[in-house]
Amino acid sequence: MAFNIFQKIFGSRNDRILKQYRKTVDQINALESSFEGLDDTALQNKTQEFKQRIANGESLEAILPEAFAVVREAGKRVFGMRHYDVQLIGGMALNDGRIAEMRTGEGKTLVATLPAYLNALNGEGVHVITVNDYLAKRDAEWMGQLYGFLGLETGVIVSGQSQQEKQMAYAMDITYGTNNEFGFDYLRDNMAIFSGERVMRDQHFAIVDEVDSILIDEARTPLIISGPAEDKSEIYEKINPLISHLEQGEEDKETKETTGDFTIDEKAKQIYLTDDGHAKVEDLLTEIGLLEEGDSLYDAAHIGLMIHVNAALRANLLFEKDKDYIVEDGQVVIIDEFTGRKMAGRRWSEGLHQAMEAKEGVKIQQESQTFASITFQNYFRQYDKLSGMTGTADTEAGEFLSTYKLEVVVIPPNKLPQRIDQPDLVYLDMEGKFAAIVEDVRQTFESQQPVLVGTASIEMSELLSRLFTQAKIPHNVLNAKHHEQEAQIIANAGLPGAVTIATNMAGRGTDIVLGGNLEAELESLGEGVSEDKIAQTKADWQKRHDHVLELGGLKVIGSERHESRRIDNQLRGRSGRQGDVGLTRFYLSLDDDLMRRFASDKVKNMMRRLGMTSDEAIEHKMVTKSIERAQKQVERMHQDERANLLKFDDIANEQRKVVYNQRNELMSSTAEEVTDVIDGLREQVVEQIVGVYIPQGSLHEQWDIPGVEKALHEELGVELHIQSWLDEDPNLYEETLIEKIVAELKTAYTQKMSVIDEDTRHHFEKEVLLRTIDSQWRTHLAEMDYLRRGIHLRGYAQKDPFQEYRRESGDMFNAFLNEVMMETVKMLSLVRIGNDQDVAEYEQQAHQPEKLEANHPAAAGIADAMNNAMQNPEESDSEGHTSPAGQTGTVRRETPKVGRNDPCPCGSGKKYKQCCGKLS
Repeated sequence: MAFNIFQKIFGSRNDRILKQYRKTVDQINALESSFEGLDDTALQNKTQEFKQRIANGESLEAILPEAFAVVREAGKRVFGMRHYDVQLIGGMALNDGRIAEMRTGEGKTLVATLPAYLNALNGEGVHVITVNDYLAKRDAEWMGQLYGFLGLETGVIVSGQSQQEKQMAYAMDITYGTNNEFGFDYLRDNMAIFSGERVMRDQHFAIVDEVDSILIDEARTPLIISGPAEDKSEIYEKINPLISHLEQGEEDKETKETTGDFTIDEKAKQIYLTDDGHAKVEDLLTEIGLLEEGDSLYDAAHIGLMIHVNAALRANLLFEKDKDYIVEDGQVVIIDEFTGRKMAGRRWSEGLHQAMEAKEGVKIQQESQTFASITFQNYFRQYDKLSGMTGTADTEAGEFLSTYKLEVVVIPPNKLPQRIDQPDLVYLDMEGKFAAIVEDVRQTFESQQPVLVGTASIEMSELLSRLFTQAKIPHNVLNAKHHEQEAQIIANAGLPGAVTIATNMAGRGTDIVLGGNLEAELESLGEGVSEDKIAQTKADWQKRHDHVLELGGLKVIGSERHESRRIDNQLRGRSGRQGDVGLTRFYLSLDDDLMRRFASDKVKNMMRRLGMTSDEAIEHKMVTKSIERAQKQVERMHQDERANLLKFDDIANEQRKVVYNQRNELMSSTAEEVTDVIDGLREQVVEQIVGVYIPQGSLHEQWDIPGVEKALHEELGVELHIQSWLDEDPNLYEETLIEKIVAELKTAYTQKMSVIDEDTRHHFEKEVLLRTIDSQWRTHLAEMDYLRRGIHLRGYAQKDPFQEYRRESGDMFNAFLNEVMMETVKMLSLVRIGNDQDVAEYEQQAHQPEKLEANHPAAAGIADAMNNAMQNPEESDSEGHTSPAGQTGTVRRETPKVGRNDPCPCGSGKKYKQCCGKLS
């Protein structure tokens, strides 16, 4: 009852939004005839008119009806395509910062031109974001014709571009690119030393295509910029063979005791060593010399070794070749579980990728150190206005609203759908399922109806291909191994008699046109072809198109259910585009991963009691409900993982904001402002050093003057005879003593720097400060990663891991700020400058290019491990030990902490509690 009420409320709100939008559609339609009467020049001049009106204070909302009418008219003239009324509604939803859910084939690419044009008029830039470089380049080139006609410039961001190319692309009115590239460019910009090295503008307005894929599916792992770390390939090679000596056990349901050396939790994708397993691993490691006799894996010195063992276990026992990854050109290449595409350049984190390379016997690439990192959630929430579009968002509407404040609006189709979604057929085993699929495809092929067979893995696509070959069924295969032929395969997939096997690569960004791709066919004719030839080609295509419609349109067969209902819906959505007829059906077996891992045993027991055989199938509501429950369970699990990841990353994000804001201010600061910052840091450092040896409010007799003199000499390289100052002026107290020390340091520093010109000096100071921030930030990120990996073990002490993480990370950030302050002042105090050439040599050395990698790890690394451990702390350590991983290595100096009312050590001039102290 409650659900029905919710549906009515939700439905009525969606209806109210659509009703309001339809009123604006009427206004746009009323303008159509007058805009049709304008010549090209007059229509193009509207852009400048709109810009002037905005500059005069008119809002985008006031201009919207006219702007949308102009874009619609331009679309007719440039493409011969008129925006449908429902496309105008989709454009309004995007402009209002909502998600437009539109069925496949409704023309989302054209929809985006409406809000993109409108929001580009204020000159702040619009980002249109999609899932791969191919779509970004295609849409930028295609839609760029419309924008160019109206006087706007279009850029595209793809991997491999030079700094200058990216700067030009971001400077354009509308910039297309992938989610990864936008995120990585943001991180790179915040690693720049000079403002001229930056490429991006501010995050003004973003339209995210396939928004559920980007903001939901790919949000489980962060974007990471990393560089090379210590080479540990030999350790991976030594540990990998040990896994074969371990035996899998299981838990006794009555006694709860486990046998064997390890158990596997397939749902959580985790492996847990038993007590016996721990002992055996320690013995094996001792035999190969990685552990000393009597050492434990829980010793603090060996926590890194424990990570290697866990990585090797997961690599050998949880991940399958040709399903989760392929080996290509001597490298392990991850397969995206959502798109089925190769994830070139991406690597699993936490040593898992290196362990996989050891397992496959390929060269182990060096591990990396994190230089910068951000989650998609925190990157995209920085935009002033965010919107998105997809064919499948409604199932995740709650998460979109809670995480991104994005409301989903379901846009009605231009034509009523005619696709028939048949009930699932469930077989006892895979043998029966495959036989049924082959027979169905054979009959469909003989009728000449095109058919698309969707699989969840490369392995399954190749298995079906072999079966089709044996049955003499001609077909094409589209998976990550054959992606080069993707465009041609998709272009032919709608031809009469076409049989196409595809992983979920064919689920997004692809459009299977019944009768074949007419545009590609016309393009293949080349230039100079006669009008008669073009007309004949179009007529032939129309006949094929009509013939396929008569046959029932595209038939889609799913060989198994995916973990997410949205992926299934994407596959179904390949059929029945723009009101075409179509047919879909899923074939399942009780041996499928989803059924085996999550579905109830009741189904299997029932089928066996009924005496069913492999070649018999059932259609039953109980089966359908069981599958839906399994999918919802997985979806909830993944949503919890994303929420947990975001919960922790929000803390890191606050720290990231402080650091990046400080960097930005420094990069744009004047020479005088840099000097003030350096002076402020120097004073803070002296206060801290003096405070260690001269307790506040103490008597002269309690002062450790030799200690102060020694510390100033060791830390800052100055010889000060403080005792003689006190002999000459016994009335010196703490504050005046500090002032005198600071004055001496400043005088010595000014004299040292007098050999170079003032501009060079300030430039040098700014660079030292920025590089020190970056260096200490990298160390801080590594320590935060280490803390996050072990924080779940605090649950054993009845402590809230999240609150512990918040507290400790705050302490660590304070330590980071102190290190930046100390190291900057120390560097500037100790550096020897003879002339301008010394500064130039320092800068040249500092600007040696680092071998940086931009990675978006697959969702099987630290995010999964951390989230699962957070949810199930009792499962993380079978022995119940408090692992050294929980004893995080917080960095602390032997100097007093910054007081809440003290000036902030970052140099902002604010009190600490009003600046960086807000985080603690």
